[in-house]
Amino acid sequence: MKKIQYFIFIVFLTLLSCGANDNFIANQNNTNNENIPVDEIRSLLSLGDSYTIGQSVCATCKFPEQLKTKLSADTFYTIDLNVIAQTGWTTANLKNAIDNQGISSNYDLVTLLIGVNNQYQNIPFSVYETEFPELVQTAITAANGNKDKVIVVSIPDYAYTPFGQNTGNSDTISQEIDMYNDFAESYCQSQDITFVYITDITRNGLEQPELVASDGLHPSELAYAKFVERILPFAIEKID
Repeated sequence: MKKIQYFIFIVFLTLLSCGANDNFIANQNNTNNENIPVDEIRSLLSLGDSYTIGQSVCATCKFPEQLKTKLSADTFYTIDLNVIAQTGWTTANLKNAIDNQGISSNYDLVTLLIGVNNQYQNIPFSVYETEFPELVQTAITAANGNKDKVIVVSIPDYAYTPFGQNTGNSDTISQEIDMYNDFAESYCQSQDITFVYITDITRNGLEQPELVASDGLHPSELAYAKFVERILPFAIEKID
């Protein structure tokens, strides 16, 4: 009888010890979880056309997605990306889409790349002169009125693609792209807004065909990666 009582006593102590160890481990895990900082979220809005939506490249290959990935890797933030862009959009199309869709005014960073379809569709340049500044102001409003949270990206030059070469007026295309970019850069400088020039990257498209997407017109994943290399330092500074 005493042996049975002793055995039961030993089993009880063993179970009690295991339960205590389990509780200790659970408490340790809870303590560790409490010490892990919750990821802070930063919001990124990218406005534009096919160069922003990433025509003919994979969903994660367009420059806003690559920028999102780089920002997440180089900062402590989780990046929430919203893209308002469509292939073929002019400044008027983008303005109308924003008006119809509506956007919040609490973004931590806003990028704007627009104008190539104004040039391609031979829309009078005066329209761009009016609507581009309006879109910049829209971007500032989306960034809670803070122009320091806005990045304007120059227009790529599609003259240096197989499509552009087949138009027979590649020189004119480049001259007009320069006119659009010069106006955008001058306006941004006058308003103290960050302007990132990436056009020269796309002008290597004939010598480096890997910079052109499979459609022979739009930038490739590699070209967008090079865009992001230039945009990233400004984006990191602004998103903090």
